[in-house]
Amino acid sequence: MNDVLRTLREARPAELSPDAPVDEGVRRSELARAMAAPAGDRVREARVPRRSRVRPMWGLGLAGAVAAASVGVVAVTSGGDGNAPVHGPDAVPEERPMDARTVLLAAAEKLDGASEPVAGAYWHKVVIGSDSMVATGAGGERYSVVLNEKSEEWAPAKPGRKMVARQQRLGVAPATKADAAAWKRAGSPSTLSLQVAIQPSGKGGYKAMKVSTGPGPVETSRTPLVGGDKVYWLGRNVSIKQLQGLPADPARLKKELLRWYGGHDTESSSVPMAADAWLFRVAGSLVTELPVTPKVRAGAFRMLAGLKTVRSVGKVTDVKGRSGNAIGMEEKELSGVVRHLLVIDPGSGKALAEERVLVTPSAKEPRPAGTVLGSTAVIAMEWTDSAPK
Repeated sequence: MNDVLRTLREARPAELSPDAPVDEGVRRSELARAMAAPAGDRVREARVPRRSRVRPMWGLGLAGAVAAASVGVVAVTSGGDGNAPVHGPDAVPEERPMDARTVLLAAAEKLDGASEPVAGAYWHKVVIGSDSMVATGAGGERYSVVLNEKSEEWAPAKPGRKMVARQQRLGVAPATKADAAAWKRAGSPSTLSLQVAIQPSGKGGYKAMKVSTGPGPVETSRTPLVGGDKVYWLGRNVSIKQLQGLPADPARLKKELLRWYGGHDTESSSVPMAADAWLFRVAGSLVTELPVTPKVRAGAFRMLAGLKTVRSVGKVTDVKGRSGNAIGMEEKELSGVVRHLLVIDPGSGKALAEERVLVTPSAKEPRPAGTVLGSTAVIAMEWTDSAPK
């Protein structure tokens, strides 16, 4: 397991497409429609993780190293002939999707009325997700598999305490029916040779890695905080106290966050990144993992609503089968053009998941457009007064 994590820690996903203008009258009517959804209501729809984004300072899980997101419990499946992507850029929703600004403002309005405990001894988070990788079978045949993992963490609110993290690799499975057939032709191996995308110093490449298809043990770690109180990374090391002090006003929040922007990727100073893309990544962390108030999450959504480079994708279903409205941005990575998505529950305004979807494969990328390269589903974010012993 340690060799797997060491390999994956080297993996770094490395432009942007604006929304078409929407008539304000249409936006107002759609906002009213979005706000009419009762809390918790979820509508089934067609299919698209993260993250993508900033990292907890204690380290990375299996999928976190690949997509900057913790990985979870789902094997991606497809219908039809087994080659169609489960969800992708060509998926057509039943009705015209609301524009990104409407989706984000509706979510912010929902969060304005939400409440949660101000604080506790630990910020507890549970995520489940998946990552797509390429395996090599008999005769050099390549097929896609999905790595699954569950990650849980307890971040201490007070300085001096340790971060507690618990992870379990849940197994590896073929991504589609066609991939399952290729896996069987390879003899249904219990150990796979995978190709992991590596981007040291911004240069692309792939590295071979062997991994068992079965589940792994539950691993628990306890790690001192950086500098005694820094728990997370948000363009710089930050404490829970600093996160709790972030402003809810979108203009002030944007100004505060941009103080930490250095013109490069959240993961690597050698990979350039536009300010809008950087804000999208950071805002994704604010709404999917970090201990901030619902009003600050609402402010993050309103901040994103002011970015013209954020676009609406329509309705999608996350790896846990939950339906939501997706907004995203596109970036060029080793695999090709990749769409980074936030999936938002229209009923509660909460972010359900982050996903990375392949839009235009690069010349050497064997996976088709529409492949969900990585996905993280948020299962729980809450304050608690205790951590595992």
